[in-house]
Amino acid sequence: MPLCKVSLPLAIGVVHPNIGGWLGAYCVKKNLHPWYSSLKKPSWTPPNYVFGPVWTTIYSTMGYSSYLVWRDAGGFKEAALPLSIYGVNLIMNWAWTPIFFGGHHIKLALYEITLVWGTSAAMAVAFYQVNPLAGLLIIPYFAWCTLATALNYVIYRDNPQSSLEDKKE
Repeated sequence: MPLCKVSLPLAIGVVHPNIGGWLGAYCVKKNLHPWYSSLKKPSWTPPNYVFGPVWTTIYSTMGYSSYLVWRDAGGFKEAALPLSIYGVNLIMNWAWTPIFFGGHHIKLALYEITLVWGTSAAMAVAFYQVNPLAGLLIIPYFAWCTLATALNYVIYRDNPQSSLEDKKE
């Protein structure tokens, strides 16, 4: 007899966003040295070892929040708007890493992460309307996106010749 019953939709909800994160981590690992290490970064840049645990926590929380919305709205059809915002946000979130680290497109990554930031705010509001806890659980992600957007901007500003777009201009 199992000690606890695990909800398959909950497990899928929590694991799903992490899959893109794990693939992104592989992309980062391949491109961290020497390119990223050579960039000028502000003093408030989080240390590299922080990113793995922070993103795992954020992705898991996003997944749990999406599960709460799916469950409380009564399924995908009833939660179409908030879950669509979540899906778009997640795809854009996953895309940032290969744009920035894989392609070295700092400027394009800045535009892209600005969209991630905006959709994370929209997601928090849309989730809150279905389940207040789900919306509140997105606030740390929004805060992290705010930090990441500011960091991307400062890296772009301080490294004008490190972005592939600027080398072509």
